Amino acid sequence: MKIKKKIFLINIFLFFICSSIGFAHTSHYKNLNKLEFNLYRNNQFIGTHIYTFDRDDNKLLVKSVINFEIKKLGLTLYKYSALAKEEYINDKLVSFSSTTNQNKKEKFCNIFFKDNSLFIEGSSFKGKMPKDSIIGTWWNHSIIDKNSQVSAVSGRIIEQNVKFLGEELLELDGKSFQALKFNFSSSDPKLSKEKKLNTTIWYDKETLIWLKAGFKKTGNWEYRLKNYR
Repeated sequence: MKIKKKIFLINIFLFFICSSIGFAHTSHYKNLNKLEFNLYRNNQFIGTHIYTFDRDDNKLLVKSVINFEIKKLGLTLYKYSALAKEEYINDKLVSFSSTTNQNKKEKFCNIFFKDNSLFIEGSSFKGKMPKDSIIGTWWNHSIIDKNSQVSAVSGRIIEQNVKFLGEELLELDGKSFQALKFNFSSSDPKLSKEKKLNTTIWYDKETLIWLKAGFKKTGNWEYRLKNYR
């Protein structure tokens, strides 16, 4: 009986967390102007990912720049760069665009309004964006309350399961954060291994700012927050 009661209380707790987070949307970040991440592979620094947030009345423009490269013995084995732009009006996404150079392979994703719906034109998918979906750029904590995310690289729709793993004390660049830890995994078992989502994300408990990400793909990859304002 005690175990069942604990499980019930945990489920109630998660329900209220997810409900309140989903309601907050982008307005929760009204004082956020910049997020700067360092990227690591196998604990070796490889590049940066920087977000900037610009506002004009009820409009929010989020710009993203990512650059990294993997080297061995002075030779560049892999190089990646991407530019992206998200536009919101009254907390709602109205457009998105990205271009990515993935080791000389070009990819793109564009999202736009048409007939009162959002549509995707990407290098991997073209069609209507599901209503209960979000751009997979991770900075918006509302992603934990969605059934799917849209790849910011190619427009591919990724159906997801989200699991709350508990709280964790993080030390990042000499600062301490009490974090909420979540795992995101693909809900489609038919996907090939290279396309399956399996990413762990940490958000600050107080501000819900994205702090860290970790996943495995030909090595151990991490995003670590370097600076924010």
